[in-house]
Amino acid sequence: MLNKLFGFDSKKHNIRTEIVAGITTFLTMSYILAVNPSMFGLLEGMPAGAVFTTTALAAIIGTLAMAFLAKLPFGLAPGMGLNAFFVFTVCMGMGYSWQFALTAVFIEGILFIIMTITNIREAIVNAIPKNLRYAIGGGIGLFIAFIGMQNAGIIVNDDATLIALGDITSGTALLALIGLVITGVLYALNVKGAMLIGILVTTVIGIPMGITEFKGIVSTPESIAPIFCKFEWHNIFTLDMLVIVFTFLFIDLFDTVGTLVGVSTKAKMVDENGRIPNLKQAFMADAIATTAGAMLGTSTTTTYVESAAGVAQGGRTGLTAFSIACCFAIALFFSPLFLSVPGAATAPVLILVGMLMMEPVRNIDFDDATEAIPSFITLIMMPLAYSISAGIMLGMISYVIINICCGKFKKLTPAMYILAVLFILKYIFI
Repeated sequence: MLNKLFGFDSKKHNIRTEIVAGITTFLTMSYILAVNPSMFGLLEGMPAGAVFTTTALAAIIGTLAMAFLAKLPFGLAPGMGLNAFFVFTVCMGMGYSWQFALTAVFIEGILFIIMTITNIREAIVNAIPKNLRYAIGGGIGLFIAFIGMQNAGIIVNDDATLIALGDITSGTALLALIGLVITGVLYALNVKGAMLIGILVTTVIGIPMGITEFKGIVSTPESIAPIFCKFEWHNIFTLDMLVIVFTFLFIDLFDTVGTLVGVSTKAKMVDENGRIPNLKQAFMADAIATTAGAMLGTSTTTTYVESAAGVAQGGRTGLTAFSIACCFAIALFFSPLFLSVPGAATAPVLILVGMLMMEPVRNIDFDDATEAIPSFITLIMMPLAYSISAGIMLGMISYVIINICCGKFKKLTPAMYILAVLFILKYIFI
């Protein structure tokens, strides 16, 4: 039954490993349960409690779809960056209502379903050159590690140099470094569930340090009635709506592509041709999640790069995703307890996962400059631009241009030309 439901093979996989992997991924991505309500709560008419419930429900639906349809170990939830674009750009910047923005997300989800059925999304993934795929994995690793250091205060904002080293002798940064040592040692000793144990131990250590705040145990989920299916259909045939939908579509598409390619490559879940199993089903799960999330009242729901934490723990099947969904379901009723885990406790896991994600970089052909330069651009732009999609787009643009200039036309497929042109147009007009 587990094989039929989740692709679980008792000869290759272990139930305990899959469940621990799911819990680990959940803990590394559960920050969205705190971030989303605080962000959307800035908009009048979107109660923070309702947004919390909606965020958890969107994650449950999307991750269950990933578990049963794609049978892959990835978690889904409303995406970071996309939620900021929703709140600060569309609503606060452009002056549109949150109902209008939700309508744009809903349209994006429908378009994604169509693109998945017609295999357009799968064709885009297959158009990415092999070396760029390796670079995507490494770039995501740097990006994840940067997020972890930022969340813990190890890396902070600096007006002169953009970023700088924070105060690592006290507070969250010190706790994160303590957690990094503990988790790193456990992982080096091959302790099962090292990352989950590291999160829990770091959380406990944070109590006497005054960082872990116990917020309670149980609470009743708030109603989502104020934000459920609140669409606004007038003004949808406007240039602004086209731009908004296109932006949501572009960011989500290539964030998801980057996550699936990078994490699957690291986990050695690809076939001999470098293709991801059940990729079409994974995209469909993502499309369903986005559409359902818009109906529930939240921004684009997407595959989380933090899924790499569970993969690093050995998660390989849909049972890991099912475990993630169960954790989000439990969180609906135990939100105070889950929200007691500080960012400093999950940061060490993100940093270690970032290190593990760098492994595919060794396969890049650095002896060929036409491969090495675009790969490096892909690799470095993800953390520096704070965007997976930016790394992919700039990497593809540079790959096509460099190979054209060097006369290596045979390496380029029609799909690569099309993608490069679309990416260039995106930067010119959006």
